[in-house]
Amino acid sequence: MFHCWSSAHYTLPLPAGHRFPIEKYALLRDAVLAEGIVPPERMHDPERATREELLRVHTADYVDRFTAGRLGETEIRRLGFPWSPQLVERSFRAVGGTLGATRAALRNGVAMNLAGGTHHAFPDHGEGFCVFNDVAVAIRALLASSDIARAAVIDLDVHQGNGTHAVFAGDERVCTFSMHGERNYPYRDAPPVTDPTGGRRYGLRVPGTRDVDLPEGCGDDEYLDTLATELPRVLAAARPDLAVYLAGADPHEGDRLGRMKLTFDGLARRDAFVLESCREVGIPVAITIAGGYGRDVRDTVRVHATTARIAATFSE
Repeated sequence: MFHCWSSAHYTLPLPAGHRFPIEKYALLRDAVLAEGIVPPERMHDPERATREELLRVHTADYVDRFTAGRLGETEIRRLGFPWSPQLVERSFRAVGGTLGATRAALRNGVAMNLAGGTHHAFPDHGEGFCVFNDVAVAIRALLASSDIARAAVIDLDVHQGNGTHAVFAGDERVCTFSMHGERNYPYRDAPPVTDPTGGRRYGLRVPGTRDVDLPEGCGDDEYLDTLATELPRVLAAARPDLAVYLAGADPHEGDRLGRMKLTFDGLARRDAFVLESCREVGIPVAITIAGGYGRDVRDTVRVHATTARIAATFSE
């Protein structure tokens, strides 16, 4: 059976005009329930991730300063959200949702967190609307408990998952696969935006196990042909016990930040191909929604709800 995780804490107050579509989380939960994709009893409120779970990925200094509201001005600006107690709760809960979804995927084949995919979070800082790296925390938890020995990250958000790549650099147990916009954030040669307190640079790419650059304006055919070539090779080489799929809505043609031209149908075919490819070789899949910044938030919600609808058919 298909299970989802969502929380009222996924939404929080933001300043007027803020460009992050925070309302999409409540709209998505409502859509998934209204369409009967899951019944209410299989829509779970995530538990709060613990500090100990976060410390498998993040430094104690970063976790504690974020939790206490003691990040520096540059750190907050690069994070993209103003600090608040609600942001702290949201961040802990979103990680909890992915922890729940990964464990359920091992039992049921497929499960989904209706948030998460915060792949720009590094061990010692966040950026690009990403506080904690939920995918990395969940994978590290399952490796620590010996529930899995190997994992794969299938990152189809339009932006490269630089934080996830940094976490798992040199860890042969985890394969990181990302298909993303060639000229989109994060950048190969970003200006050196430096935190004066920590000396770190932001917005730079970090190589993953397999990175695939796609051109601006990439449409359905080119995208899906590339995925059909790349993903089977990645899965065959990685031989994971679990795949975590970042099903970003931002490759959609209506996205403000994506710079690609995938249609609703193309994204649905993408999701079905990922899930079928994993099922063919017996790999369970946990899904996170990652990015989506549609000019009309309803388009973003439609993409994410379609991902859930397709995933439900793979868990029957």
